[in-house]
Amino acid sequence: MPRGWYDGAGPIRVEGGLKARTRRGSIGSTWWSRRFIDLLERVCDKGRLSRGRAYARQGQVLSIDLTPGEVRAAVQGSRRRPYEVVVRIEAYDEARWSTIEESIAAQAVHRARLLAGEMPPEIEELFAALGVDLFPRDLDMDCSCPDWGFPCKHLSAVLYLLAESFDDDPFLVLAWRGRTREQLLGSLADEPAADPLTVDDVPFADRLADFYAPGATAHRPEGRRPVAEPDLLLRVFPPPGDLAGPLTPAYRGLAEA
Repeated sequence: MPRGWYDGAGPIRVEGGLKARTRRGSIGSTWWSRRFIDLLERVCDKGRLSRGRAYARQGQVLSIDLTPGEVRAAVQGSRRRPYEVVVRIEAYDEARWSTIEESIAAQAVHRARLLAGEMPPEIEELFAALGVDLFPRDLDMDCSCPDWGFPCKHLSAVLYLLAESFDDDPFLVLAWRGRTREQLLGSLADEPAADPLTVDDVPFADRLADFYAPGATAHRPEGRRPVAEPDLLLRVFPPPGDLAGPLTPAYRGLAEA
């Protein structure tokens, strides 16, 4: 039939299909799955999204296969043969991922949380700073059904189930971009992490001339001394009685001297 034809008949019910866990309301509970759903619900037809949620909850999606840059799925509609669904995004190459991993490894907190199996919210900003997107801005989607709507309810059902799978495993978001969980964590584990407590060592021979200069150390250049109020000692250790009054000018005078 020509593209644009729409069959309002109900779908053929199937057994053993993939079903959304949520029976009502929004789908997606974590920040990363909600980010994906927000994109979907901002650009797609609300009516077909509603029917797509119903398909997802009824178990009409037979299979979903995610590979770098592509998701393929089969959805049982009103016809005997299931419809074929394809959703594509850009998968980053090895050079791009090498840069991303170096940037993650340089952030000790991000690196630790990813190694612990968590997705830090700041990682989206890290991607943006490198000029790439973690979540797709646009989706290249296609369905073999004759419905002219975009996306159709079959595509919508797959996208909702995809978001729910992101809840279970946030690393699927990265796998879709071209990096599996094993690849990323293996790279981060091998990458030397930056130690925030590391201080550059200055050889003693290079500092011999000024090593004994007053106020000069390897980490505090000569002439830069701590600044403190001259009467700080009196305030920290108050003298007995009313001695603080006459002693304050004396301390200030010593500081000026």
